Amino acid sequence: MIENSQAFQEALVALDKVQADSLFQEALKDAKPIQVVEQLVVPALEQIGEQWQKGDLALSQIYMSGRFCEELVERVLPPSDPDRKHQPRSAMVVLNDFHMLGKRIVYSVMRASGFEMFDYGRMDVAQVIERAKQDRIKVLMISVLMLPSALKVREVSDALGDDVKILVGGAPFLFDDQLWKDVGADAMGRNATDAINVVETWMREQSL
Repeated sequence: MIENSQAFQEALVALDKVQADSLFQEALKDAKPIQVVEQLVVPALEQIGEQWQKGDLALSQIYMSGRFCEELVERVLPPSDPDRKHQPRSAMVVLNDFHMLGKRIVYSVMRASGFEMFDYGRMDVAQVIERAKQDRIKVLMISVLMLPSALKVREVSDALGDDVKILVGGAPFLFDDQLWKDVGADAMGRNATDAINVVETWMREQSL
């Protein structure tokens, strides 16, 4: 196990990029980049996410931690690196809504955990369907803020069919933990850690 994981987490929470970078570089001396990502970066982000859920950290702290870790991972595991996860073609989108922060956090943490995916930004239903088919997407992650947008997931699900796994997240799905089923999604994530676990489970169980 890589040492200094607690110190790395504390540096991220304090938004001390210099210290976090120093600890990251130190870990690289004794382990491969992918090991550092999996044993140092991912656990730290998971702990930060849990602290935020408990109300102990500000949203800005989890956001900035994710962005900085994304930069660190990009430096040692560029998108074409063979050590990145063998994964299904994936994309992330905000459906209809204009609130992008939740999606940005999950996207950063996913990439910091070694995943590659298309960032579709904000799209309406027709745009998502067209782009997902064009890019031959197998896993589509949809973030929403408002209930009307959440209900639109059903249209996306019906259009893309069983070939595409849909993972949803956002406030409406937290308020009603059965809503994801009602709109035809395949799973719901409460946070970035959930998203990682769901996709990795799909990868193991169904060879996506």
